[in-house]
Formats: sequence, C-alpha cells, structure tokens
Amino acid sequence: MAATGAKTPRERYRAQVRAEVKEHAWQQIAAAGASALSLNAIAKQMGMSGPALYRYFASRDELITELIRDAYRGLADAVHAAAAEGADLAGLARTLREWALADPQRYFLVYGTPVPGYHAPEDVTGIAREIMATLLDASAALPPAGSTTAFHTHLEGHRDWAGDHPAPPAALHRALSFWARLHGVLSLELAGHFTGMGFDPARFFAAELDDLLADRA
Repeated sequence: MAATGAKTPRERYRAQVRAEVKEHAWQQIAAAGASALSLNAIAKQMGMSGPALYRYFASRDELITELIRDAYRGLADAVHAAAAEGADLAGLARTLREWALADPQRYFLVYGTPVPGYHAPEDVTGIAREIMATLLDASAALPPAGSTTAFHTHLEGHRDWAGDHPAPPAALHRALSFWARLHGVLSLELAGHFTGMGFDPARFFAAELDDLLADRA
C-alpha cells in the first residue's frame, strides 16, 4: 500500500510538466521579459497543443503567479535562514545580493517593472511581507536613532506596509532606507548600468550599506 501522502503517478507527471513549463517560462522571460510570456509558445516548444497546456496552467497570470511565488519563497527562505544563523542587517543585505546575483531574471520578476495588467494574489504579497518583517526585526535590534524626524512622525500613521510589526518609527525608517537604497543599487548593477564605469559594484554595495548603518545607527 502506498504511504499516506505519497503522490500517484498522475500527480508526479503533472508536477513534472508544471516544472518543465516553468523552466520554459524563465527562458522566455530572460529573452524578452515577463510581459512577453506566452503559454502557446511554451506549448509549441514542449510539443503540446495550447489547450493541453492550459490543463496545467489555466492562464498566463496563473503561471506568472507561480513564478513570483517561487521567487519570493526562495528569497524569504534565504533571509529566514540567515536570520536564524544570527545575521544582522548587514548580513541580510549580503544574503539579498547573493540571491539576486544568482538569478537576475528571478530578481527582476519580483523587484523590476510590474507586468502590465497583472495583480499578485494576497498569498504572494504575504511572502513579501515575511521578508520585510525580517528586515524590521534586524532594524529594530540596532540602537535607536538620536532624534525624531518629521518622517518618523509621518510613519506613525502610515505603517500599513509593516503589518502588525511593533517596530518604532526609527526602525521603520531604517528598514525602508535599507530596502529602497540597496534595491536601487542592485537593480542598476544587474541591469548592467555600472558596466564600463570602472569601479567594483560589490564595493559600492558595501559602501552604501555602511552609510545606511551609520546614518540610521
């Protein structure tokens, strides 16, 4: 008798086909961007009819959601693992950069230009909030800022993005600065905008991180 929870041959085949579809989707995204993703083109590459492929992914948006969910889950797991090993805000920054450099297309799908007409479901945005919560934990663990600013006061009443995290306004500001500035540097690096400028992007990333920690310490 099969073990409880074991997949049937049909379920295993379905999982294999879905995995192959996602591999082809990443190839399309690398070649032409997520907005050009085509289930019919993938079906042709796999030797299937369009209607047959739609039994595995009902729409382009469902496929995009699966790709985004996988990407966010991978980053969330990497960030959680780093935090569990004692990584501070600087350690989390290095984890983010390593994850992004390992697969730029995956990074750009979640942090690049939004796909026109696509709206991520709540469970996907929930994974993104997990990542931000870990950043907020690390930000709140640092010494508080020396003085309250006008933006801190603004954040007191505009913290929906932080969910129910109890971080004080100074920590919210620190996490936002970390998120915005380091993603800005990463996006420019991965898009090739530093090519030919004659400096080491890794050193620039580290310098921006040092500056962030000094400014918000």
